[in-house]
Amino acid sequence: MAGSEAGPAMTQVQNVLSRGPVPDPFPSLGEARSDPNRRNRINEIRKFIDEQGIKYIFFQQISVSGHVNGKGVSASHWEKVAEDGYQLVYGATADLFVDHNDRYIGFGPEESELAAIADLDTFAQLPWDSRVARVFCDCYDTETGDLLEADPRQNLKRTVNEIEKELGYTFLCGIEPEMMWMKKTDDPNDAVGLTKPWCYHINQFEELRPIILDVVDYGERLGLTPSYGDHEDSPGQLELNFLFDRAVRTADNLSTYRQICAAVARKHGVTACFMPKPFTGVSANGAHHHFTLVDEEGNNVFYDEKGPARLSKIGLQFMGGILDHYRALTCLGAPTVNSYKRFWDFGFWAPIYKDYGWQNRTCLVRVASGGRFEFRAVDSACNPYLTQAALLRAGLDGVKRKLDPGPPQQRNVYDVLAEGGEIPRVPGHLGEALDALADDEVVRGALTGRLYSVFEHYKRDEWERFLSAVTDWERERYMDVLP
Repeated sequence: MAGSEAGPAMTQVQNVLSRGPVPDPFPSLGEARSDPNRRNRINEIRKFIDEQGIKYIFFQQISVSGHVNGKGVSASHWEKVAEDGYQLVYGATADLFVDHNDRYIGFGPEESELAAIADLDTFAQLPWDSRVARVFCDCYDTETGDLLEADPRQNLKRTVNEIEKELGYTFLCGIEPEMMWMKKTDDPNDAVGLTKPWCYHINQFEELRPIILDVVDYGERLGLTPSYGDHEDSPGQLELNFLFDRAVRTADNLSTYRQICAAVARKHGVTACFMPKPFTGVSANGAHHHFTLVDEEGNNVFYDEKGPARLSKIGLQFMGGILDHYRALTCLGAPTVNSYKRFWDFGFWAPIYKDYGWQNRTCLVRVASGGRFEFRAVDSACNPYLTQAALLRAGLDGVKRKLDPGPPQQRNVYDVLAEGGEIPRVPGHLGEALDALADDEVVRGALTGRLYSVFEHYKRDEWERFLSAVTDWERERYMDVLP
């Protein structure tokens, strides 16, 4: 049965639902350019631009890696670019990087260009420079006029709306973005955190106060209201949490938060580090995804007071899908070579083994409260547009197949293993995770069309570059070794 105990407070859920869903992108470039309602909204934003003295606007899109790319446009050209879009080579969806064979990742230079059309509801003035604004965009194929398959943001829009319609519920997700504040250095090997690795220590939190207050101020002025925050157990490590929201807005909020941190870092002459595992021997930067389903009244349909771990049948089935597809999901949640150091440097509650439990941080999936659970094999390098699309596909598959995850794990998973128990493990490295994604039709299907092939090319190249790179560790270990 649905209940109000779990997940975000009912008033928070009602506030989210009152904003309505994020609509699908226009199905074609021609329809986006000719919609009369867009023109009216463009004129309204022009008034705001003039009133606020905005001089420059970043039209921005999301690449497969989660980077924010795009173009800067003088405010005098707002109407033309907002209505017609801007064009970039297709390779911008893969950061215009080349692979180790000097081929452009995902798209060759002979292919057409994309057109990026502003999502007008995301227009916002930047608080660190009031002369500048930004707006997120959806991408189209200029040759066919169709939606560009390799655009993660509009792919998430369509995925969410399709699955929510099929389930009859709204998906809400919150992400816990851990990151580290470092001293500025020209050599990344000299990285030093600004504070001591003392978890929950208010004095260490205080050491970061000027930075934190700027992050909070900028966030609030961009519509992000932090709730809880704390100092974590790595040097300079901070976590500021934001409320649940619909999937696309949650992903936009995380992208915005990263941009806020970069702006604050520039102001204070420090580095905002979202690398998953900068240091050996201390915790990594996770980005746990908390999620639930709610009905149109805001009731949490994952919650059942009498169910295992207080989960309803649909909650258990949704979780069953996530556990069934956990290896492929890990590829998207832990998308870098460095991500897997988090799973090998044991002792820091790393989510290594396929299991779930009530408030059990040794499990891959933790039921954080009745009717809300978190997928923990996600780190700060994730692309939240891809991770949420994949979690939805996996959860839907669990509901369709009525998957049963079994009873919750009551014990410390590491104790179970020490006693000879066997529990499946997450992939050991990025190459293994890429193979798991290639073998998983459901999760791979969350990256529609060429979105998967571009992601696979990008990340397979990253893995192969790592395999061919000679590291400081190897030189230190083998340079003077006599065979």
